[in-house]
Amino acid sequence: MKGEQHAVRRLGSDTLIHWAGWAMVFIGLIVLNEVGRRTKLGAAIIFGVAPLAMTIYCVAIAVGVSQGAEWALTNPTHVYQNSWFHYAKVYAALAGCWGFIAIKYQWGKIGKAHWFRAWPFVIVAINILIAVVSDFESAYHFFVLGESTWVTSEGATQLAGWNNVFNGIAGLIN
Repeated sequence: MKGEQHAVRRLGSDTLIHWAGWAMVFIGLIVLNEVGRRTKLGAAIIFGVAPLAMTIYCVAIAVGVSQGAEWALTNPTHVYQNSWFHYAKVYAALAGCWGFIAIKYQWGKIGKAHWFRAWPFVIVAINILIAVVSDFESAYHFFVLGESTWVTSEGATQLAGWNNVFNGIAGLIN
């Protein structure tokens, strides 16, 4: 043992702070979900006020980008989350949440309407349709533009090919 060195795996200096941050976000999301799920006021805040603030934030960034403002051009939301796909997914999910809330609390005529019970299936269909359009977008890059890979406006590399066609068709069948 004397003179023998033991290999010690050294964690990065920021590792604990990253785990603490992850835990705080995870626990915070659980708490916010419970607030939004259990009370009408909580649902209105989580699925009304928060998305309104997010929308204002995103519009402000888009306006800043259109005017060439440096703060907007380098903003992580613009750099990494600026495609139609992300906005479509977020607002479809939000519409789904409002539909579920209306059904749960039987808000207005729509929340009490028997036909509106199909809302969860409609939202799933819309969500699948968004993915289908995204797959056909990749197929377009492959078949029309001749790109087997392409880079989105967010810098994400997408593989393109027949797999997108088959996946899109499967989505339409669903």
